[in-house]
Amino acid sequence: MLKPDTRQSVKDGVSPVERLHALVLEDMTATDKLIHSRMGSGVVLIPDLARHLIDSGGKRLRPMLTLAAASMGGYTGDRHINLAAAVEFIHTATLLHDDVVDVSTLRRGKVTANLVWGNKPSVLVGDFLFSRAFQLMVETGSLRVLDILAGASAIIAEGEVMQLKSESNLGTTEEHYLNVVGAKTAALFAAAAEAGATLCDRGPEFITALRDYGNNLGIAFQLVDDALDYSGRQALMGKAVGDDFREAKVTLPVILAYARADKQAAVFWKRVIEGGPQGDADLERAITYVEETGAISETMHRARGYADAAVAALKPLPHSDVRAALADIADFCVERAY
Repeated sequence: MLKPDTRQSVKDGVSPVERLHALVLEDMTATDKLIHSRMGSGVVLIPDLARHLIDSGGKRLRPMLTLAAASMGGYTGDRHINLAAAVEFIHTATLLHDDVVDVSTLRRGKVTANLVWGNKPSVLVGDFLFSRAFQLMVETGSLRVLDILAGASAIIAEGEVMQLKSESNLGTTEEHYLNVVGAKTAALFAAAAEAGATLCDRGPEFITALRDYGNNLGIAFQLVDDALDYSGRQALMGKAVGDDFREAKVTLPVILAYARADKQAAVFWKRVIEGGPQGDADLERAITYVEETGAISETMHRARGYADAAVAALKPLPHSDVRAALADIADFCVERAY
């Protein structure tokens, strides 16, 4: 059940993400300006390809976490703008690389860059954006925030490699899956919030609270995404339904459905995930299995647990409009699936 203030915001057509954007609007405007300035290059293909994804309607949630953390800590400088732009460049670079690895065709409702320009340019422009991110970090003059975001970048790459082990592998455990989610998705959410908090002179409890918020939010966010891959809601969000299924990714809905499968269903999962061909009707059958076994509802239940943990992490922090918006975003992250 949505909290009353969240329900009212959604009813009025304003999501908690949009509300947070309004609260940090001045800083977000400066961040967007810096992003567009730093993705420029004399090599025309670089800004053209980067702009294809950066300007494709993403909510900029991760850089907003950096700005929100700095705002909550009363930071009055301008280094948080550099960090927020660096976070967005890291995120964009990982998406460009992901789409090549996953052979994706749709991202945010648009044809992916790798289909438009090819795999090689997509990988190289992703590398360029990573380099820009590190330049922006260095300009803050803070070794601590450089360590936080550089560490997150390494963890994200580790997560990508870890995920390769679970592709087409029904032996994937829930523990391995959650380790991948923690690395691939949650690490950048956590680092984005921690980096902004680190700029403030507020002590370790403040930093830990925001890092824990970001980490739990990131896990909840990915669990919902994985559940939505087997839902009609995915199409409404500008993504192709069944991408994970077609790529034989073993996500939590599949892990749970396979564990609860009868003999006939187990044979089906073995064929479509571990080596056999996928037919036109297989996605619909897979959706039926994950729904009938309760795998989707269980995945959403787990996501709700992480969203609640994200809200709880904020409780030691002073009340503010920004804190309220962050708490509502955690709830909305789960509710968007309904």
